[in-house]
Amino acid sequence: MDLQVTFRPGRGCTVVQVHGDLDMATSPELQASLQHQIDAGERQIVVDLAGVGFMDSSALGALVIGFKAVRDLGGRLRLAAPQRVVRNVLSITTVDQAIGVFDSVEAAEADVSPAGGTAGG
Repeated sequence: MDLQVTFRPGRGCTVVQVHGDLDMATSPELQASLQHQIDAGERQIVVDLAGVGFMDSSALGALVIGFKAVRDLGGRLRLAAPQRVVRNVLSITTVDQAIGVFDSVEAAEADVSPAGGTAGG
């Protein structure tokens, strides 16, 4: 399955919707898409992982790079709606301890908004 990365305005953020498998072949596209949003001035980003059925270590690297780039500019990147297999990868690798992971896009949007909290959901 080819990777599809689309963007839409969220509540106080940009939602990056990802569909397809995230692996060595597609992770550079995700990383470039995140960097493009950051370069365009986005500082509050929610990555919607509902459409991702597989994620490998290269995808974790792309997400961490994006997270650090936004954080270094005073922004926030949050992950939303991962399928069980993806959530397990995030948990096993402890990436979920560095990057907030939320059950829904709405919960992640609430966390990146200026009035949002810091706890994961």
